Amino acid sequence: MSIVREAIRAIRITLVLWLLTAIIYPLFILLIAQVPLLQEKANGSIIYNFKDEPIGSALIGQQFRDERYFHGRLSTVRYSQGKQARPTGISGASNLAPSNPELLKRIVEQANQLKDENIQPLPDLIYTSGSGLDPHISIKAAREQLDRVAKARSVREDEIRPLLDKYTDKRFLGIFGEPGVNVLRLNYALDLQELNRRQNQ
Repeated sequence: MSIVREAIRAIRITLVLWLLTAIIYPLFILLIAQVPLLQEKANGSIIYNFKDEPIGSALIGQQFRDERYFHGRLSTVRYSQGKQARPTGISGASNLAPSNPELLKRIVEQANQLKDENIQPLPDLIYTSGSGLDPHISIKAAREQLDRVAKARSVREDEIRPLLDKYTDKRFLGIFGEPGVNVLRLNYALDLQELNRRQNQ
């Protein structure tokens, strides 16, 4: 009988723990995440354009090829925004060893291309991030591209600098990590600035 009682007790404890950890706790966290202060980040930090269409997530980097935009961190994975412009990224690195000829060739080609554009080949402009989804570049990497973007948009650098400062995320808690420029937010702000300038002409 003691074995049966112990078995029933074990089953009861398992059910209570399952109820707590698999249902009550996740629902509690979900409710907290929907508090207005946390809702944007909990739902993916989706950025919407002036037409209220989603254009991407502030947490996931995108590839910008046009000279009018700041270029983000390189990625070895292919990801797109999908049909609804919501990022459908795959996280991952190339797993190529530092001595791999393919990796060395890609880095040298990227560095030479940057030099041709009079841009210093900084690490975050020639190396990919570990996740492949990093949305930030360093302040120095953004400043290196400032001249190119200003010329492509036919504006002065002074008109872009305030936006660069505005969309630079500071160190976490003031001490952890390095400041970084959110490329998607910055590029969208540049488009809005250009749209406003045309409307005022």
